[in-house]
Amino acid sequence: MGVYSEYLDTLASNPDAVAAERKKQLKRIADIRGHDVLAFAADLSKQIPGNPAAITYMDILPITDQLSNLHGKHLDLILETPGGVGEVTEEIVRIVRSKYESLSVIVPGWAKSAGTILAMAADEILMGPTSALGPIDAQLVWQGKQFSADALLEGVKKIKKEVQDTGVLNKAYVPILQNISPGELEDAQNARDFATDLVTDWLAQYKFKLWTTHSSNGQPVTAEERKQRAKEIADQLCDHARWRTHGRSIKLDDLKAMRLHIMDYREQVELADAITRNYALLQITFSTNVFKIYETPGSQIVKFLPILPNMLPMGGSPFPVLPPGASGQIQPSGEAKFNFQCGKRKTITPMQANFGQPQPIEASRVPFPKDNKFQCPGCGIVHDLSTVRKQLEAQAQLPVV
Repeated sequence: MGVYSEYLDTLASNPDAVAAERKKQLKRIADIRGHDVLAFAADLSKQIPGNPAAITYMDILPITDQLSNLHGKHLDLILETPGGVGEVTEEIVRIVRSKYESLSVIVPGWAKSAGTILAMAADEILMGPTSALGPIDAQLVWQGKQFSADALLEGVKKIKKEVQDTGVLNKAYVPILQNISPGELEDAQNARDFATDLVTDWLAQYKFKLWTTHSSNGQPVTAEERKQRAKEIADQLCDHARWRTHGRSIKLDDLKAMRLHIMDYREQVELADAITRNYALLQITFSTNVFKIYETPGSQIVKFLPILPNMLPMGGSPFPVLPPGASGQIQPSGEAKFNFQCGKRKTITPMQANFGQPQPIEASRVPFPKDNKFQCPGCGIVHDLSTVRKQLEAQAQLPVV
């Protein structure tokens, strides 16, 4: 049985147990590697307005807070992100580098876009069979649409060349060119250069710092050669013409083809097991309304999606609220109606929690248990809903009665 299935069968109905096991696996990673460990992970499926899974300025304080709990010289950053703001990524790297002598980035799943840029700031990158980085081509929003800055620049370049070759401007291009200002072209070029410059500088400074001798001739490697090699890799990662889409996955073999050394963590069995288990537990956590986690072996900050009226349809929400398998919503009347699903027998029990003052319990539902203990009528397992109560009360700003 895979570890994901194992945890679904044994822990999924108990969020506190899932959190404790996540920390246990982080501790294993820390012990195996001899480094501090910080997990910075987001649910890639929860990219909705107001609750961005992307890297934003709101991440700086939680990351700084969690780093204050660590006191070693080397950091392993477990990263799961859809990408985000490049300037924030730059700030996160500055914060980490001001505290640690070395940084390793572990990518068990996806670290796309700005996440890839962050990974390029590491002395060491660890990936496995399910890991993927992504292109770093800057994305622009123009006339309500998001697209690659590189694609815009290349498109204008092709039009310019066609005019030079033929001496005529195709009339079909006129409406397009009328809507593009020189300032927008400059912004596109700056956005593209920002990503490649960061990656070039970081690779040369950190990843290639131990590259001191050419294996072919034994001659010393110069600073300029490190910079040139770093620029080659940055240009490949930024090449929209090669990757075609911003969401394209860049895997271990792709990076090896660029001659970028990546450690395959499968080479260390115990480490691979600990990383795989932690990642499975993160995905189970993200099947609730948690959308972002900042966590060390001894501390954590967790961000939840708000439960809002009409946001989470009964029984069919893509973002379950409460434990895995439960979905529902807080009503304006001061009650939460949700369906609790037992992790073992998949028995669904309609439940209702009231806030502030008692409310009539809907005939088809059972009241939220006063002692937080709920026994599944299908299998008899007793579920501890303490964490569910805390989430509900935190989001409703009222006690469950």
